[in-house]
Amino acid sequence: MSPLRAHGAKALALLLVGASFLIARSPGPEASELRDLASRYSFTPLQISAPPGLPTREIRDVHPAYEGIRSWISGVGGAIALTDLESDGLTNDLCYVDTRLDVAIVAPAPTGEERYEAFALDPGDLPYDDTMAPMGCQPVDANADGRMDLLVYHWGRSPILYMSNGDAPAPDAFEPIELLPDGHETWFSNAVVTADIDGDGNLDLLVGNYFPDDAAVLDTSGGGRPTMQHSMSRAANGGANRLLLGTGDSEGPLYTDTSDVLEGWASDGWTLALGAADLTGNMLPEIHVSNDFGPDVLLRNDSTPGSPAFTALEGRRTIDTPRSKVFGTDSFKGMGIDFGDIDGDGELDMAVSNITEEFALHESNFIWVNTGETEAIPDGRAPFRDRSDELGLARSGWGWDIRIADLDNSGHSEVVQAVGFVAGDSNRWPEIQELALVNDELMADPRAWPELPHGTDLSGDGGLRFFAREGGEGAFAEIGDHVGVGRSTVSRGIALADTDGNGILDLALANQWDAPLLYANESPDPGTSISLNLLRPAEHGTTPAIGASVRVTDPNGRTYVAQVDGGNGHSGKSGTEILVGLGRISPDTELTVDLLWRDVEGTVHEETTTMVPGRYDVVLTDGTAITENTGGGRS
Repeated sequence: MSPLRAHGAKALALLLVGASFLIARSPGPEASELRDLASRYSFTPLQISAPPGLPTREIRDVHPAYEGIRSWISGVGGAIALTDLESDGLTNDLCYVDTRLDVAIVAPAPTGEERYEAFALDPGDLPYDDTMAPMGCQPVDANADGRMDLLVYHWGRSPILYMSNGDAPAPDAFEPIELLPDGHETWFSNAVVTADIDGDGNLDLLVGNYFPDDAAVLDTSGGGRPTMQHSMSRAANGGANRLLLGTGDSEGPLYTDTSDVLEGWASDGWTLALGAADLTGNMLPEIHVSNDFGPDVLLRNDSTPGSPAFTALEGRRTIDTPRSKVFGTDSFKGMGIDFGDIDGDGELDMAVSNITEEFALHESNFIWVNTGETEAIPDGRAPFRDRSDELGLARSGWGWDIRIADLDNSGHSEVVQAVGFVAGDSNRWPEIQELALVNDELMADPRAWPELPHGTDLSGDGGLRFFAREGGEGAFAEIGDHVGVGRSTVSRGIALADTDGNGILDLALANQWDAPLLYANESPDPGTSISLNLLRPAEHGTTPAIGASVRVTDPNGRTYVAQVDGGNGHSGKSGTEILVGLGRISPDTELTVDLLWRDVEGTVHEETTTMVPGRYDVVLTDGTAITENTGGGRS
């Protein structure tokens, strides 16, 4: 065979692949179309206060075995949460981690008056040293007394609970206690979600861990067993995830460990994000475990009070489904998870962040759209199909937190995503591409990794990606640079809440090795909204009814669904108030509101009522929803 014929077939194959690629990449919208789309939105970045005098740094001190890859090891920790610490009905308090300061900080949201000075949470006499670092802050009413506590999770130790005494936010208003009754353990945690997982009426905790417990990542004196993932797509040597059930006993241990029920990828993957949402209507939340370097897992909840149990759901591969996109067996890098109705059909969908860098780890985000096959979940199947490509949401960069939310009250969802990994002046993607080809067993040894020193750049063009579409139809377009967010530094956590009670969502962003920001939503002509603060009675007033669900139906039959968020995602924790954008309807339009909740005894209740747009506190009791109109709402 002649050389021409031998190589001609290869050249033709490459030509066909290239042509297919160009055909598959539909042309993006014109610049004028982007400007018109972006004209609906406007965000103003506001600085978030920090305590004065804290020392700063630019990179982590690490175990000697990790010294050559300090930039990689230093790539997580930026986190932010929005909550209500003063019980004033506004989600206008922040708990955040700025990696430069290496502490968890409480501060007022900058959209209103500075009601108190920012302060750092102090672990006091609890064991804490330089081998430990905060990774995030999860607001949780741990003893269900109506006062919001703060759980700070770490690398190097198990989480610390900062219990509120009900005073105005200040250092002495929070008492640090161990989460575990027998003292601290060595964990490397990157995600926490709260939910009533076993249906007994008590709030539980699921903690997602990353490095194995003995990795000693931040121990500069050496020791431990420094370890990296043993695969870029099937790594099951991470730290064990922990499931802690709430006891409901404010006098004894608040939680009991039932982690042994977690198996396989739900236990030993390198977990970066967690999500919980009821997908069947039985008030038992399904759990999504987003794993770096391995398959994500969606767990059907088969629990009974005191006895958590799960079944991993699986997808089906069809002729047009790549093996890497089969639900439950994917090979991508799960970095963030959120639930929301992206297609407006009244069913919860899921968005999962992955690494989607062109000419690098070119994977795909997942937009798992609910197919509505109600029989699938009881049969052990996942009723979802990935539509990321057709929706224009497959590629974005190195993704982290991702959110599905209506940010202009149009009645249609937008998608926002934190992106970027390490910002520096030396591009190290070639080395990472080579690393991806290394034998899995060698990859677990940090000494087999390429040098990634301070100054490394890996997807350093970060910031916030903002995706929108006209009228909830067609593909999304990325318009961040046109609406006041766009490209800045590398980012991590996203938290959403209506911080000033004006009926439209604001956006808080945690950056890595840079200050966090709150983007005040000043969109020029938002639609009407209804805000529902779903609460349960407590000793000191009320407490968020985590997991309670709402279905709002307008006179045209359009249905909107939402559930009270217990911390879904990577390192951003959104507020618990539900805000539903309703589009261009009259502010006196009567809406049908269906409520579903579980009371403190674990009994499920449902109620249908009628409301008009506005802001409401709804106290969900042992059988009746008591509603108070607190005003506001956009119209």
